[in-house]
Amino acid sequence: MSQQFQMKWVIGESDAGKLVREFLKEEEISRTALTDIKFKGGNILVNGEEVNVRYRLAWSDILTVIFPSESPSEGLLGENVPLSILYEDEYLLVVNKSAGMNTIPSREHPGGSLANALIGYYQRCGLQATTHIVTRLDRDTSGIVLIAKHRHVHHLFSMMQQSGQVKRTYEAFAEGEMQQDNGTIVAPIGRKDDSIIEREVRKGGQYACTHYQVLARYNGFTHLELMLETGRTHQIRVHMSFLNHPLLGDDLYGGDISQINRQALHCKKISFIHPFSNDEMIFTAPLPSDMGNLLKADLLD
Repeated sequence: MSQQFQMKWVIGESDAGKLVREFLKEEEISRTALTDIKFKGGNILVNGEEVNVRYRLAWSDILTVIFPSESPSEGLLGENVPLSILYEDEYLLVVNKSAGMNTIPSREHPGGSLANALIGYYQRCGLQATTHIVTRLDRDTSGIVLIAKHRHVHHLFSMMQQSGQVKRTYEAFAEGEMQQDNGTIVAPIGRKDDSIIEREVRKGGQYACTHYQVLARYNGFTHLELMLETGRTHQIRVHMSFLNHPLLGDDLYGGDISQINRQALHCKKISFIHPFSNDEMIFTAPLPSDMGNLLKADLLD
């Protein structure tokens, strides 16, 4: 059995006298996590001895938090599906997802998802964990996905996302020739009344903001770089359709499917500060061949 995820601190002079629960709150250990530690097989140790959250820390104490073991959700089976791993450490994974792979299983596609592949990979590595996917992509969107290896790591990344500290950059091909070289789309997005899948710009929807930059103009489409200020479902696809420049291949939102058989959208870059080492992490993934082949057309300008 693999070792349980744990964190360790040597208490400095400025933290001496604090209760364990006060110190752990400052370290972003959630109340839910503390409850799980108490009732689901975790532990809190000071200098190797079990304590509770009311223990008062002293200078030079060694505080260790051992989190409960995690198991995959019932019905989520591990599969031997290849993963394109860009980076891995004890806390996180960064992978390059291919188009046509679900991030998580669905009713229409119960197997072959990134989540199935991750569980299979963890099982082969002897890692007792479940899936914590931080940045999801649609089935037919390719590119970089950030994955946390533990619930607490996912919690830290979720807070970073809320404060805009996890940055993703996309490339896309939008139908037609866009006139402006750059711009910002601010338009609320909500679920379409007659669909459980499709979204639309609508009054009363959630605030959504997309920044774009034209990279080049080709015969019949515009090559864009986009950054999300918010992360609504189908946000880029909906916003580009709203501008009457749907993504090539995106038949759900009115895109031309004659040149590519999926939405021409790729997450090419992700950057964040590592929540434990504080290092700046930047990862990139080149355009896949189906999008790259379209760039062989003659430039318009």
